Amino acid sequence: MISGSTGVGKSYLATAIGHQACIEGYKVLYFNTNKILAKLKMAKADGSYLKELARIERHHLIIFDDFGLQVLDKQNRMALLEIIEDRHKKGTAIFTSQLPVNEWYEIIGEKTVADAIMDRLVHNAQRVELPVNL
Repeated sequence: MISGSTGVGKSYLATAIGHQACIEGYKVLYFNTNKILAKLKMAKADGSYLKELARIERHHLIIFDDFGLQVLDKQNRMALLEIIEDRHKKGTAIFTSQLPVNEWYEIIGEKTVADAIMDRLVHNAQRVELPVNL
């Protein structure tokens, strides 16, 4: 979990970690969070949702960039939960966000699902809070 204000290098740090993982032979996916959730919503509509989840699951590291720019609707919450559950103790995810982690509950919405997602994310997470860029 990498958080900090705009321009401090969150995306740069996440992609640098992803690049190093690729060099070491790991399979890595990078997503803008809003775009992947929109893609999964379309996949649900056209019947390719499970195939897309399986494709994502095959990767060792997934980078979710710019998490929290918009509040998640029910379908996006559930898609995120499924990805996180599939990765739990099997793969790694990096989330970058301008919001501090304690504000993620509001973005995820629906307390029960937010608790499930955050429990899986925070339990073994490393947090990096980048200082304000001066």
